Amino acid sequence: QVQLVESGGGLVQAGGSLRLSCAASRIIESINVMGWYRQAPGKQRELVAYISIGGSTNYADSVKGRSTISRDNGKNTVYLQMNGLKFEDTAVYYCYSRHRGTSYWGQGTQVTVSS
Repeated sequence: QVQLVESGGGLVQAGGSLRLSCAASRIIESINVMGWYRQAPGKQRELVAYISIGGSTNYADSVKGRSTISRDNGKNTVYLQMNGLKFEDTAVYYCYSRHRGTSYWGQGTQVTVSS
């Protein structure tokens, strides 16, 4: 079982930055995939970024070039640094992990971008 707790969301002006954090209940080296999804009002949940157990990363085209996913193995925490935020980045962001074929989700953290 994997428990995930997100933090770092909030209100930010367009062009600003946020760093989201996801703390896992077990060592992240043992988790196959960790990442972030988001769901905006009236939209389907979409993948933002993920990092594999080997450290490879992938990003959605909408955030590529202005977002960075990283991890601190000592703290069992995955981060999502988002720069150059746009209004369309407004969404609830969910931490995600897949461990032994089972998916786990955090409760979400709200990101709101204002002009």
